[in-house]
Amino acid sequence: MRLVFMGTPAFACAPLDALVQAGHDVAAVYTQPPRPAGRGKRARHSAVHARAIELGIPVRHPTTLKSEAAQSEFAALAPHIAVVVAYGLILPQPVLDAPQMGCLNIHASLLPRWRGAAPIQRAIMAGDRETGICIMAMEAGLDTGPVFLEKKLVVGIEETAGELHDRLSILGADAILEVLDGLPEITPRAQSEAGVTYAAKIDKSEAQVDWTQDAETIARTIRGLAPIPGAWTLMNGKRLKLLRARVETGGGAPGEVLTSDTALTVAAGSGAVGITELQGEGRGRQMAPDFLRGTRVTPGTILGDSR
Repeated sequence: MRLVFMGTPAFACAPLDALVQAGHDVAAVYTQPPRPAGRGKRARHSAVHARAIELGIPVRHPTTLKSEAAQSEFAALAPHIAVVVAYGLILPQPVLDAPQMGCLNIHASLLPRWRGAAPIQRAIMAGDRETGICIMAMEAGLDTGPVFLEKKLVVGIEETAGELHDRLSILGADAILEVLDGLPEITPRAQSEAGVTYAAKIDKSEAQVDWTQDAETIARTIRGLAPIPGAWTLMNGKRLKLLRARVETGGGAPGEVLTSDTALTVAAGSGAVGITELQGEGRGRQMAPDFLRGTRVTPGTILGDSR
């Protein structure tokens, strides 16, 4: 098929690669414009933009698709179908209508659960034991379109959002090829009106650990925000990024360090949290034993205390 691919983050790269490798004609890639990044704040291409350049595919990065000029440029590509993966711009109705067979979205949840911006993080933070990929026909509503294909997978007990992200990206690549191979014979199913939840964008305020919460909630939050933006707390006035955690036995004042020999165990509002991977200021990621060999943490220290 002749396709237009629309995506921005690394999650969308595996599906783009799969479409090219399968022999589909990707007429153009649409992605978000370059953004200032890094210490020098130099404009940096999105992950999809960089991959499209490597593949030799023309790239377009309009700031909006609402103008008649942008819509005409899109329609002039005459695609059979558009494949959309975490693109980041709203598609106006003229863009949705331009491809002969419409626009397909690769969404990282089992719709109608976790419609919206952050389905991977929210699934882990909510303690979902199962998630997956849906290939959905796009329409004006937020992730409300009928579903062509659903693929499920089990969420690991200690899996982080980063790890789940990578598995779902590959699953999404497999799923979109299966749907394209089956069109037009596949009939999509309407989404159920029951069980709708929304995966709101992660707010920076959610990343600071609240040690008065129960241990399960804290451990899920740490795993759900790893590696980006990364949950964090203060230790002796310095920020400590927490990247992997599990529930442990024990108790004490919220935020109190209980053990700090080969593991960093911290009391929660109820129960305790074992921090197994973390990152101190100005340092790389470390497993807890390595971190604790280089950083003295005294039991009784209160995390989250700015003093």
